[in-house]
Amino acid sequence: MSETTTPLRLGVDPRFQDRERQPGLDLLRALAIIVVVIYHAALFGFKLPGRVDRFGWIGVDLFFVLSGYLIGGQLLAPLAREQSIKLGRFFARRVFRIMPAYFVILAVYFLLPSWREYPDMAQPLWKFLLSVQNIALHGGTAFSHAWSLAVEDQFYLCLPFILLLVNRWPRDALIIPCVIVFGGLALRAVLAWKNPSIDGGVSFRAFQAWIYYPSWTRLDPLVFGVVLAAIEKFRPHWWKRLMGSAIWLWLPALALISYGLYLGEGDNLTVTACVWQFPLIALGMAGLLICAQSPRLIFRRIKIPGAAFVASIAYSAYLIQKLVIHAVEQFCSSHNIQLTSAIALVGVELCVYAAATLLFLLVERPFLQLRKHLAPRSLGRGR
Repeated sequence: MSETTTPLRLGVDPRFQDRERQPGLDLLRALAIIVVVIYHAALFGFKLPGRVDRFGWIGVDLFFVLSGYLIGGQLLAPLAREQSIKLGRFFARRVFRIMPAYFVILAVYFLLPSWREYPDMAQPLWKFLLSVQNIALHGGTAFSHAWSLAVEDQFYLCLPFILLLVNRWPRDALIIPCVIVFGGLALRAVLAWKNPSIDGGVSFRAFQAWIYYPSWTRLDPLVFGVVLAAIEKFRPHWWKRLMGSAIWLWLPALALISYGLYLGEGDNLTVTACVWQFPLIALGMAGLLICAQSPRLIFRRIKIPGAAFVASIAYSAYLIQKLVIHAVEQFCSSHNIQLTSAIALVGVELCVYAAATLLFLLVERPFLQLRKHLAPRSLGRGR
């Protein structure tokens, strides 16, 4: 890799003490958390002009594509070298990466109910502990945004075994992702058709519970990310062509994302939107990832100031965001500050990232350092 290392690797983020950052991926991850925080802040009154904040939920899909590409790349790297996946090391590293900060925020939600953004918890404690909180979930409840963490936990619990199966029977390499993607299309169609709204279209409550939040209908971006990682590892000549054509991909990628968003803009939620919105947006996000990795475009070569730092604290920011947004909303209300004022809009964002920095430094970073000693990265080359 030709990029120079970022100063962050010297001390802030232990994951980059022995490997170089990738500015394009840092930029995408930073953008993903920024738009997600903007979206969730708007739910509590911090609305942007023109309601452009309503599209911020797609940041989660970008997270999924990035996650599939990076974690999939970690698992596929030893297979590409004709080595085995070290399952114990993989799951240990996932636990050290995800669980400490997650359990801290989970404890806050259950032990300090006055801090919650909503009075009622999204799910009972046992569901959060088993990472199944996304099943039969409804919005407007506390810590509901943890649904995406459950999707990833469930996916990565299965992915190593799927890859081992595919490695033994290579013909399944094309069949399995096709079954997941096309099966998701069919399942969303059935679920949407089975849950009509009395006002026409699809019931939004049923859409949340059985289409938006559950893992079985949200795997498209994760699968696309893993497919890109597989192409990079096992079909380097295909990957080289993708990198070379990236200059032509950014516009179609944005068009796919825009059209996917357009499908959901009607007065009623349609079956068409339920079926096609997620895969179209995911495919567009995968295209942006290719652009971010291509040496032909500037995203891989140019470091945007602050992007690497925001990318490093993105997970902590995702966990803590609604607690902070709620606190800022209460502060603004008690001090007669308009939530749509510039000071409120900027202040809520800064407060989220300040709190995220504390969570990262006090909880996430120490466990990443511990992971480095107890479950070190494979000596072989990989992400």
